[in-house]
Amino acid sequence: MMRNYLFILTVFILFSGCGHSVPTKAVDVTSTVRPATGSIEKPQLTFGFIKLTDMAPLAIAKELGFFEDEGLFVTIEAQSNWKNVLDRVIDGQIDGSHMLAGQPIAASAGFGRQAELITPFSMDLNGNGITVSNEVWNAMKPKVPKNDQGKPIHPIKADALKPVVESYKMEGKSFKMGMVFPVSTHNYEIRYWLAAGGIHPGMYTAENIQGQVDAEVLLSVTPPPQMPATLESGTIYGYCVGEPWNQQAVIKGIGVPVTTNLDIWKNNPEKVFVVRKDFAEKYPNTTVAITKALIRAGKWLDEPGNRPQAVGILSLPDYVGADSIVIANSMTGTFEFEKGDKRSMPDFNVFYKYHATYPFYSDGIWFLTQMRRWGQIPESKEAPWYLETIQDIYRPDIWREAAKALVEEGRLPLGDIPDTDGFKPPSADFIDGKMYDGKAPIEYINSFTIGNKDEIL
Repeated sequence: MMRNYLFILTVFILFSGCGHSVPTKAVDVTSTVRPATGSIEKPQLTFGFIKLTDMAPLAIAKELGFFEDEGLFVTIEAQSNWKNVLDRVIDGQIDGSHMLAGQPIAASAGFGRQAELITPFSMDLNGNGITVSNEVWNAMKPKVPKNDQGKPIHPIKADALKPVVESYKMEGKSFKMGMVFPVSTHNYEIRYWLAAGGIHPGMYTAENIQGQVDAEVLLSVTPPPQMPATLESGTIYGYCVGEPWNQQAVIKGIGVPVTTNLDIWKNNPEKVFVVRKDFAEKYPNTTVAITKALIRAGKWLDEPGNRPQAVGILSLPDYVGADSIVIANSMTGTFEFEKGDKRSMPDFNVFYKYHATYPFYSDGIWFLTQMRRWGQIPESKEAPWYLETIQDIYRPDIWREAAKALVEEGRLPLGDIPDTDGFKPPSADFIDGKMYDGKAPIEYINSFTIGNKDEIL
């Protein structure tokens, strides 16, 4: 892929006129440092992604030469939908991919197509929003608390949506919302948000794989780039999706984001980079080299002043391909809710801070608890099963090998490697204030009013 820096320079000039700083230091893409991890077994690689801004580490590692520094020659191909991403990785048509965190977990936990997949790298934190149509927002607004300036107080909870859903039911209309895939973070986030407001999002059963049993809101799958058009057509009344597709609704004037996943679960994991387990076993040096390049990309993305350049790269047709102004709305430290209500949100997209790239076991276990909560895992599991399952998928050992090599090369401070047993400390940074401890998954599942309950065995 050509490094279209003339295009990017043009984007920089546009940003400088809009109050965005323009990096003046040129990026050195000529480094020929060879990998410290051993010979590369498979230098020619093809990776997949979906057109979302959180694919940024792949684009940056490609365009800034981080893959080449590791002796890797990478082609990056956009994929049509998340099922296609999963199938192509499993079938070996692509070597690895930007993927929903829940996909490799479900593939090992018994929901959907089964395969042995691993992730050595977590791509980002936060980055999603929940958007509703203008009609729904206008109906919600009277129930939303406001500050002295008359602006909505965030976070906006689903309590304000509940009477709207009930009014649609009284009119004989099903209230329909979109999410991107059954095992997506978006599905679990919108379910979490709805249930925290007393709205039942439905259960999965063997007979109802759409997850709509007892549902007060009918959730269905819509590919991310199609979300705004589907909302505008009236097929759905709201959705949960990553950027730039919430901001696109604002720019087009067809909807209003009411919350972000930063408010639903502060600094939650979002996407991961996934390869097959047999790929990592056959090409261990290659897998570490890939991880090294991606860690560097995440670090670069969170360094001050680099986001405008990242926006320029992501706006290229070969990557996200959306208008640079739309991408910048969230990638440069702000987020626009109601049109004109742009708020500072520096942590909306995090790619490196807070150990964002490290594949924590506790992050993966959270997804397993939600799969069980909503019936995607149909039977009770003993507590040790949760850790045993995630240890086969999340591979911090590979991450640490890559990070250690980067420290030795002087590319990474030693202090950036977390001192952890794989678990984050227990946290109540959720929209409902529930305490999550990854070492107590069954107690966490049982803490919710809506959803499955399990006996502690």
